[in-house]
Amino acid sequence: MKLILAVAALAFLLAGCANTESQRDRMLIGAGLGAATGATIGAVAGSTVNATIAGAALGAVGGGLIGVVTTPRNCIAHDQNGTPYKVRCP
Repeated sequence: MKLILAVAALAFLLAGCANTESQRDRMLIGAGLGAATGATIGAVAGSTVNATIAGAALGAVGGGLIGVVTTPRNCIAHDQNGTPYKVRCP
């Protein structure tokens, strides 16, 4: 259980480095879908509350990570007037 919490904390810390709203949205949607799917699989496979909770936790972490990793990278630069525009990330 400590490993799951450590991985979840690491995922949220890495997600905090994002500078685009779409990455956060993708992480939250992925975590929600992963938790729902994991809870369903855990409930069917284990038939206990603990299996359901474990499935939901693993699904949320996995879905959140997949959401963050699959986000397109869009960096934002500013011109001389301070107007933001998208550039290719290094």
